Amino acid sequence: MHAFVTGGTGFLGANLIEQLLDDGWRVTAMHRRGSDTRFLQEKGVALVEASLTDVDSLRDAVPENIDAVFHLAANTNMWRGGNGQQWRDNVEGSANIARVARETFASGDRAGRMIVTSSISAYGYHRDAISEDSPKLADDPRHHYLYSKKRAEEAVRAEIAQGLDAVFLNPCAIVGKYDSGNWAQTFFLIAEERLPGVPPGAGSFCHAGAVVRAHINAFHRGRCGENYILAGTDASFLEFFGRIAALVGKPVPRRTTPAFAVRALARAYDVCSRITGREPAVTPEKAAMITRRVVARSDKAQRELGYDASASLDEMLRESHAWLLERGLLEATA
Repeated sequence: MHAFVTGGTGFLGANLIEQLLDDGWRVTAMHRRGSDTRFLQEKGVALVEASLTDVDSLRDAVPENIDAVFHLAANTNMWRGGNGQQWRDNVEGSANIARVARETFASGDRAGRMIVTSSISAYGYHRDAISEDSPKLADDPRHHYLYSKKRAEEAVRAEIAQGLDAVFLNPCAIVGKYDSGNWAQTFFLIAEERLPGVPPGAGSFCHAGAVVRAHINAFHRGRCGENYILAGTDASFLEFFGRIAALVGKPVPRRTTPAFAVRALARAYDVCSRITGREPAVTPEKAAMITRRVVARSDKAQRELGYDASASLDEMLRESHAWLLERGLLEATA
């Protein structure tokens, strides 16, 4: 089996490629110019340089007779200053790779399938736990990341209408090894005692290894056009940050910062950013997300894809912590 992977140099991409190779797949990974490809080179992955916003470069990059396109690449910006590029990456880029995947599958002699890594954010904000039956409410462009993820799905669905076989996966907050820039940033903030406070929100946290196994299973067992939410362990940010503090040997926080204070600080930072042109530490978009309870259910993925949602928060965080120590990105505590 031969897979083409976008976002292969990222955190989730590294986990996926590792499992694909273990399963005996041949992997071609797309990367942007200047990306760190050392991990992929060590794994013996075929590398191609291309851009999601350049459809001709994608046509040149995607090999003939592939079995799967795993589209993991995404722009997770949460600042209005990056919204234009985010639209090009997430929406136009998804449309481009879906179009090229459809063309490639149609011209080859294999029935190929595209697996799309979307996000729970495509469903927008809900008061109750989100399921696949929940309406997708991400229609406010002020929350541009959410807005773009919903429209990225719509762009792929336009190609499904033209004959593309594609499945959508919607992970929640992913935790695990190979992460140095997502939730792992919390380890650095707490270890360096730079954490300004603990937001009052909550989320569903899922294990990276289980998430990518669900991606592979979706290739084999998913249904075309279906969404599969990948949730896991529900926890407050106070609990999440507290577990990390214990791992890095720092005092465990006991209280949260009120939501109104977090949002007020974000608005103040945003005013300053309009003058400086620089992205602030806390944006209104980030404040909106971290002060809400965004939890979900993954019954459908467990039933149809064999998704394993059993990993505890401690297991996920210990794996992430151990990898950061192994890479020398964190110092071991006494």
